[in-house]
Amino acid sequence: MDELAAGLHRQGLQVRVLASQPAYEALQDRAPAREHAGHATIECLPVLTASRRIRNRALNGLFFCLRCVLRLLHPRDRGDVLLLTTEPPFLPPLGLLTRLLFGQPYVCLIYDVYPDVALALGVVSWRNPVPRIWRWLNRQVWRRASTILVLSSSMKARILAQCPEVAERIEVIHHWADPARIAPLPKADNWFAREHGLVEPFTVLYSGNLGSCHDIETILQAAYEMQGEPVQFVFIGHGTKYAGCRERTRQWQLDNCYFLPYQARETLPYSLTACDLALVSLAAGLEGSVAPSKLYSFLAAGRPVAAVCEPHSYLRSLLQDAQCGAAFDNGDSTGLADYIRALAADPARAERLGRASRRYAQAHFTLEAAAWQYARILAQAATAKAGRAARLP
Repeated sequence: MDELAAGLHRQGLQVRVLASQPAYEALQDRAPAREHAGHATIECLPVLTASRRIRNRALNGLFFCLRCVLRLLHPRDRGDVLLLTTEPPFLPPLGLLTRLLFGQPYVCLIYDVYPDVALALGVVSWRNPVPRIWRWLNRQVWRRASTILVLSSSMKARILAQCPEVAERIEVIHHWADPARIAPLPKADNWFAREHGLVEPFTVLYSGNLGSCHDIETILQAAYEMQGEPVQFVFIGHGTKYAGCRERTRQWQLDNCYFLPYQARETLPYSLTACDLALVSLAAGLEGSVAPSKLYSFLAAGRPVAAVCEPHSYLRSLLQDAQCGAAFDNGDSTGLADYIRALAADPARAERLGRASRRYAQAHFTLEAAAWQYARILAQAATAKAGRAARLP
């Protein structure tokens, strides 16, 4: 969000960000309560508990939303238009509230589609009235939004299946990566790769959330099938599946799996390039409900990408269009393992795919391109409120 605020500032918009303090248990440093970053005023509200457990996340989200309600009662805190994300998922209804009370325009930015995620993961079922109420509330929020922004074509299709009347007001804006900050780097010149012994073996990297929305099982099964081969699997991150992954590697005696914690932001240009193949995945049933944001950093890093996903996933068409990797069905560990073997045996092909990744990222997924789209949409919403023409960036 800080990068987007900077991009919007360069497009001529004044930005004020209201966020919460990070809620990771392992994070020691707190963000400043209020910061004037040059491109935006950023205010971080406190959280109730520093934990990523589902119950605590829900409590933190509700607490944050209540604080936001109090702020939005004041006209100076509402600005000309609100951009509301689904993190936390209770936030978009605040846009509906301010629209009904004050005529305030708002734009919904959907990172994850709820309650669909909770339903797919079995957290709730349709026997519970909460999902039905939530779906009804979603439709009310979407119908009155100036624009609905989603992260993929399959997410757009999911929204339209539930609320077809917003077809003219829904747009896809992909995540982005900064190609100046994350750029191709040979492993031999990469201190991170040298430090962790990743220069020589063909290295397969999964970096990001090891959570319930991601298919880690297919990747681990591929690692099991490749025991004894000169291939190293590296997992960077944490999440609800982390403990289970570590236990499975212990039970299967997988000495080709290496686990590292989340890396600092300044380390990412090196950790993301310390591999020969990058992996992204979505668990079955979650296509269109979530989108793996790390994909765009892998593309900028100039690495081939393999995706584990459903047959109708947008990841398949994206990788095919970019000509930079391949996609495999959930559970197809043998296909994934065979692909890894093929790239390990053909370094020239892997390098060619990596160059294609980089070109595609620079052509389609930069902050400047995304910020222009956001600025255009936000300016349109503000113009509608003012009832006058405005110059769009």
